[in-house]
Amino acid sequence: MQVVASAGHVDHGKSTLIRALTGIEPDRWAEERRRGLTIDLGFAWTRLPSGREVSFVDVPGHERFLGNMLAGVGPAPVVLFVVAADEGWRAQSDDHRDAVAALGIDRGVVALTRADRADAERIAAVTAQVRAQLAGTGLVDAPVVPVSAITGEGMDALRETLDAVLAAAPAPDPGAPVRLWIDRAFSISGAGTVVTGSLIAGTLRTGDRLELLGAETAAEVQVRGLQSRESSVEELEPVSRAAVNLRGIAADALSRGDALLTPGAWHRTAVLDVRRTTGGALDDAPEQVVAHIGAAAVPAHVRPFDADHARLLLDRPLPLAVGDALVLRGSGDHAVLGGVRALDVDPPALDRRGDGTRRAAALAALPDAGDATAEVSRRGDLRIDALTRLGIATPDPLPPGIVREGDWLIAADRLESWTAALREGVARLHREQPLAPGLTRGAAAGLLGLPDAALLGPVAARAGLAVEGGHVRDPRQEAGLGAAEAGIAELEKRLRAEPFRAPEADDLAALRLGPRELATAQRLGRVLRLEGDVILLPTAPALAMRELAALSQPFTLSEARQALGTTRRVAVPLLEHLDARGWTRRVDGSRREIVR
Repeated sequence: MQVVASAGHVDHGKSTLIRALTGIEPDRWAEERRRGLTIDLGFAWTRLPSGREVSFVDVPGHERFLGNMLAGVGPAPVVLFVVAADEGWRAQSDDHRDAVAALGIDRGVVALTRADRADAERIAAVTAQVRAQLAGTGLVDAPVVPVSAITGEGMDALRETLDAVLAAAPAPDPGAPVRLWIDRAFSISGAGTVVTGSLIAGTLRTGDRLELLGAETAAEVQVRGLQSRESSVEELEPVSRAAVNLRGIAADALSRGDALLTPGAWHRTAVLDVRRTTGGALDDAPEQVVAHIGAAAVPAHVRPFDADHARLLLDRPLPLAVGDALVLRGSGDHAVLGGVRALDVDPPALDRRGDGTRRAAALAALPDAGDATAEVSRRGDLRIDALTRLGIATPDPLPPGIVREGDWLIAADRLESWTAALREGVARLHREQPLAPGLTRGAAAGLLGLPDAALLGPVAARAGLAVEGGHVRDPRQEAGLGAAEAGIAELEKRLRAEPFRAPEADDLAALRLGPRELATAQRLGRVLRLEGDVILLPTAPALAMRELAALSQPFTLSEARQALGTTRRVAVPLLEHLDARGWTRRVDGSRREIVR
């Protein structure tokens, strides 16, 4: 399926033509039918000769309703541009051409309506006029088909031409994130809130949870049901007109220009830097404009950098991506000022003198599709999914100066800075605290200001450091006890003589062995520390098992203490240590046995 929007001067027969193509009255309001004037958007659909289904969005042609026209054309990928053969190109034809050009629409058909009122010479003249007026736009080579909705002349040719144009259109991406601009919102008895819009990319399914971003509200909603062409469906792929029954929001909380979004897939911004694509110089633009994208129309402030580049400050955030086309209108003005393309939807602050000039130069160097290298270099690091939300593809292969680590793209100079800082931090710790096991992971991440703790491992590896047991250390740094070596050696000597006579606190103090020295000795495998600050040699458990095996099984705590020649202070944690290792087990509340 495809969606086609009409365009053209008021009273040139857009609605009449769509009615003749589809058999459906696109004018929804009684006032429109009474006056013969389209005021708001109308909708109709039909099947073309190939069997391809097409939906039409009928837009108003009168200058007073140009905003409504842009809401209809904005999301549509193909246009049916209407010019009356008997009148030729007119004033609002200019506005609609400028809007179509500003939106970057490059696929469509020109229908010369009321061909029954013009002879061959007149039709040829108007065709030439149309070609001249469309020069420089994406429709310059669009086929021109003379038709009469009254007599039926040319209608078959128009259907076939539309069919061919739609067949050549690029295939939409059903796997893309959804951004459905809402053009209508209403309530139906028994169903609740329903919104409509053109689904240009992505897939909608019944039950989907979506984000709603609006002028007045932001909420999570659920798709209760889907319709297209007045038929209920479980799934809807692009390009389609969609009616979406929503759960979780009232219709009166919604308005045209709100958007339904795939959760977490779109960057929301009220500030963006743009490049002029059509229209006058941006440094001549009025300070206040209305920016149109999709069905949204938002007041905006223009800060020009030069003739081709400017910053737009929107009155409210919109879900935007690099490459989006926007139409600018003067505030209160019916005419289109021109079109711009979003170059940066997350631009840097401009606080210093000369920032505007420097920004203009930076934007002039950016391609229309954005530059991943520039985005990463400016920030230093950027998650890949954040880059995708900005609308910029991750280059493959990566350009020089950008390194990928997991889910992150990192500027090479920032990665080198992290590497050097971590290496120096670990070296400083080893110098100042030689008994420390290393820099804790938290301290290391804080030292570097890492955006994600998961990056610590790759940075440490680049620095030639090891991450072990929650610490970052230099494996080349010889592990030792320093001044505590003599005290540990004396302790080992005493425990080899009496393996189960753990030193008391006074003994340790006399040997100048505090918690740090003992922790280091334990890490080096020189001592075993049990609950209650009981210090033994690492061989003590095996020696204890030899003595306990000689006892009658099962044995009591008192029997074990006597066999080991030690105190209750030592025997209790030692037996619990043996239980934990699975070497002994409790038989009941007072006895244990060796596990054979």
